[in-house]
Amino acid sequence: MICPEAKQMIAVKQLGYLVFEVSDLAAWEDFGTKILGLQVVDRRGDAGFSLRMDGYYQRFFIERGPADDLAAIGWEVEGPAELEAFAQRFKDAGHEVIQGTADEAAARNVEALIRVNDPAGNPNEIFHGPKKTSTPFVSEVVRSGFVADGQGFGHVVVAAKDQDEHEAFYAKMFGLKLSDYIRCEYFGHKIDVTFMHANARHHSLAFGGGQLKRIHHFMVQTSSIDEVGMCYDRFLFSGGMVHQTLGRHPNDKMFSFYGYTPSGFHFEFGSGAIEIGEGWESKTHARVSEWGHHPPQLLTKAYRRARESREKKD
Repeated sequence: MICPEAKQMIAVKQLGYLVFEVSDLAAWEDFGTKILGLQVVDRRGDAGFSLRMDGYYQRFFIERGPADDLAAIGWEVEGPAELEAFAQRFKDAGHEVIQGTADEAAARNVEALIRVNDPAGNPNEIFHGPKKTSTPFVSEVVRSGFVADGQGFGHVVVAAKDQDEHEAFYAKMFGLKLSDYIRCEYFGHKIDVTFMHANARHHSLAFGGGQLKRIHHFMVQTSSIDEVGMCYDRFLFSGGMVHQTLGRHPNDKMFSFYGYTPSGFHFEFGSGAIEIGEGWESKTHARVSEWGHHPPQLLTKAYRRARESREKKD
């Protein structure tokens, strides 16, 4: 048994995995391996497959279905006692807790898990005992590898109905801490996003309103900025649709670009993010990017203006 004081102190260790329900498995396999540079593991026929990127056996579960959206967010805790304490914490606060079966845990390659929803209905799985592998991960296209392992695979940005309620929920129930906010106008759109961290990664979770799906985007971080440029090229020449061009964020200093996944939500591929240390002070940023991260339509407009100018001279 864990005393009440211990239950108040525990927090999730990292963002362990994401589960996506997708309508086109073949497109996701090409995207995951040829663009992101991940490795297919646990192929399950027509049901789906998983993707690996580090010492954990898998980080993404790709499951067949019509939703083309986020199906679960997986959070790792230290062990069975901590998982039990989390379950009791949610129950004490009046939240429904669903105990994962042994078969469900085996399907996720973890020892045990529970399921809870956040205030916006986003499904979360809290687990312990993830399967790991001693075989080094080697990507065929991302030679420098990924920043993952103890920091988790990256981050995810999801929909929130009430920003304050969402922040309080993840702080109180998951033990996440506030990193900062971005609040501004971006090409006519109101941006109000909250960023929270579980470890040294600047943010494992972010959320805001006005999203079409549960998920806005997920991010994977490579060890080299050159890898970002090479991924950008791979994506462009594969016919992928860029959502935001290369740029750098003001809060985590990530150098990255955004594109559309085969399911229509976004991904971010980045490098160079700062890490959270002792004495971190959160603040509000009044811009999305220090530079770049522009809609690609701006490039098209600029090209058209330049062409029209040349035609007038001719």
